[in-house]
Amino acid sequence: MNSMAVNAPAANLEAAANALHLARSRREAILPISRSYGITDIESAYAVADINTRRRVDAGARVVGMKVGLTSCAVQQQLGVDQPDFGVLFDDMERLSGEPIEIQGLLQPKAEVEVAFVLRSDLSGAGPSIGEFLAALAYAIPAIEIVDSAISDWKISLADTVADNASCGLYVLGDQPTPLGQIPLAELGMQMFKNGALAATGCGSACMGHPLRAAYWLARTMSERGRPLKAGQVILSGALGPMVPVAAGDRIDATLGPLGQVSCHFI
Repeated sequence: MNSMAVNAPAANLEAAANALHLARSRREAILPISRSYGITDIESAYAVADINTRRRVDAGARVVGMKVGLTSCAVQQQLGVDQPDFGVLFDDMERLSGEPIEIQGLLQPKAEVEVAFVLRSDLSGAGPSIGEFLAALAYAIPAIEIVDSAISDWKISLADTVADNASCGLYVLGDQPTPLGQIPLAELGMQMFKNGALAATGCGSACMGHPLRAAYWLARTMSERGRPLKAGQVILSGALGPMVPVAAGDRIDATLGPLGQVSCHFI
């Protein structure tokens, strides 16, 4: 279990969690909770996120995976942060390639293209070795994450995005899973098209040097925190390039070389 200290008072954690929950429920962005509630250290931010995770699970949502955020230098530069974070994926966040996405359920959505992994087996509570981690993976699949911040104008610090479940909105998975070992993921080229025009490019090495390294970072981090990853869970390993804002009427198509294609459109 992670032993880093939570510095913010419990009342501030609850108040920040409630503010974020209401912001998403009402679809109204709020000022940074780092300033409004003094949530400035990362462990306090994760404690805020945990409050809202429990709230969602108690209301019937299922945790179906995890995401790694802020793995791309391009995205870190966009947001002014310098380290990755993680968030929880719930069952109602998942979409399949080509399905419509209702924009009214989101606040300030942006699309980014990623490599997703699906686990074949549970990981143990102890920090897994790289061999144990690789053996637990079933396959890779192309993905689009629709990131979405409850903080006005995306004016976020690391604590703000961590507290807001790593700014996760929805995610879209491609149709064709690919066994690991058949594709050099670090050399993978990415192109994202918005309404037919090239909107972003990137590569696998932009994601912490290799998408598997980002996913392994997550696996070890969650094991250290006493929340090891489970069979069937999805890992979104992080952006391969910049985020692109989206609105109603937009279509996103992404290609990830031999890993395949994934798309979505907003209504």
